[in-house]
Amino acid sequence: MAWSLRKSRLEDWLQHVRFSQRHGLRFCRCWSTQFHRRWRRHCRSLRSSRGQFHQDAHSLLMSEKMKTVVILQSNYIPWKGYFDLMHDADEFILFDDMQYTRRDWRNRNQIKTSKGAQWLTIPVEVKGKYQQRIDETLISENDWAIKHWQTLRGHYARAPCFRDYANDIEALYEAAANETRLSRINRLFLEGIGRLLGIRTKISWSTDYAHFEGKTERLVSLCEASGADHYISGPAARNYIQPFLFDSAGIVLSFKDYSGYPEYTQLHPPFTHAVTVLDLLFNMGEKAPWYIWGWREGQPMP
Repeated sequence: MAWSLRKSRLEDWLQHVRFSQRHGLRFCRCWSTQFHRRWRRHCRSLRSSRGQFHQDAHSLLMSEKMKTVVILQSNYIPWKGYFDLMHDADEFILFDDMQYTRRDWRNRNQIKTSKGAQWLTIPVEVKGKYQQRIDETLISENDWAIKHWQTLRGHYARAPCFRDYANDIEALYEAAANETRLSRINRLFLEGIGRLLGIRTKISWSTDYAHFEGKTERLVSLCEASGADHYISGPAARNYIQPFLFDSAGIVLSFKDYSGYPEYTQLHPPFTHAVTVLDLLFNMGEKAPWYIWGWREGQPMP
């Protein structure tokens, strides 16, 4: 009985949302946040039906059009899971006013060669710059783009779909050669490769919004400033993220699951997932999106 009453209240709230959206009205986030707080308080009181309550409430909420945001540091030609997150989001915020970390994915990634995995690393200035931000990190050598493209061409020229994408990827490297900051280079590749995958997600900088201190507090503030109702986090953030701050703000928090990606035929076996998405593009071509998100959405294999 208690669940039926509370489910009715949720449906009343959803009717209010639908009316606001249908008539182009601005939805009151304060009222929404207050509702979420009361809703979760009621949920905690229903100990016997708690699991069912959360499941049904989440399903009802997700059936509505919500703005989904992902906030992540930029990576260089990242793996397919990164673009899976981009595909999930309505807005993808590059969190590049965070500290640059050495020997990480910011300025390097792996390709597959006949001798195994090989790193492609963008040379950056790090000496004495222990506290520099990602968006402050400068390139230290001018010929890195030519070298990286030559390496890619040398190892993937015989891949089935290399010729289909060679001109587009080479153009990205030519443009990247003119950039002096790592963040700008990473964004250039994220946007360019995203277009090739059919991703139309808006990409923005964290610096486009006001700054707040605190790890989780900063994420919540970015979600609120961008108008997000739903935030998807990478699984590693479970170690530090504070879910109650999202609850208090009325923002649905979920964590990405990278498991289950189907294998595909790589030019150089044995198979590994942990390589740049370019490996997938050069080997599978227009089928690449299916291997990232299409299989999970139940799309037929192309």
